[in-house]
Amino acid sequence: MGERTQYAPGTFCWADLASTDQPAAKQFYTSLFGWDAEDIPVGDGAVYSMMRVDGKRVAAIGPQGDAQREAGAPSAWGSYVTVESADASAAQAVELGATVVTEPFDVFDVGRMAVIQDPQGAVVRVWEPRSTIGAELVNAPGALVWNELSSPDTAASTAFYSALFGWEVAPFEGMDNYSVIRVGEASNGGITAPQAPGAPPHWLVYFGVEDLDASLAQLEELGGANIAGPIDIQIARIAVVSDPQGAVLALYDGQLDP
Repeated sequence: MGERTQYAPGTFCWADLASTDQPAAKQFYTSLFGWDAEDIPVGDGAVYSMMRVDGKRVAAIGPQGDAQREAGAPSAWGSYVTVESADASAAQAVELGATVVTEPFDVFDVGRMAVIQDPQGAVVRVWEPRSTIGAELVNAPGALVWNELSSPDTAASTAFYSALFGWEVAPFEGMDNYSVIRVGEASNGGITAPQAPGAPPHWLVYFGVEDLDASLAQLEELGGANIAGPIDIQIARIAVVSDPQGAVLALYDGQLDP
């Protein structure tokens, strides 16, 4: 079990869902992953639903922001990377050609964050931890296990993120046009070309499952959709799926790092 009490800068540390129907999303994911939900008030009658496995934080589900809702944006999962300073990272991202979608701001006393759109168009969040590091459990069933960038220009994306986060990015042996992100000795995610023609640049979150076939059957019973899979990648079997509100994620059944 990958219990965590801290993350090195440059490491993916959290994922949350901005949902068009938060109550329905909570019901779907608690059924699919066995999550326990804790609703935390965040003002104006809204709650941020903290999801737990064995009492440990693994992800969260919140309502869409007003701008997303007014634009008719679908539900979407967001990926967070630990940084030493959200302000410094946002400023550096701009120097590297990115756009700051949301300027750095304090999240109560738990941390400080910013939302960045990289030069190719994918959106990522930076997290400066204070009282909260992010996920307390990763690399386990029901927990975050991988983050993967789909980019139309993988070389440019590699250069951008390596400069911003200090990542080492190297080709993955045995897979064409796929590179693995490393922070120190730890694998931290992947970068690939779009798998579907016309797919927009995006970060895809993977959650672990114990039995992919059983999880896919349950997902469809709950109103989700299987987009692609099962796919055998040697070390695991995966599937790209969507929840009933259209948020896309991936399921992973296989070898996990500690």
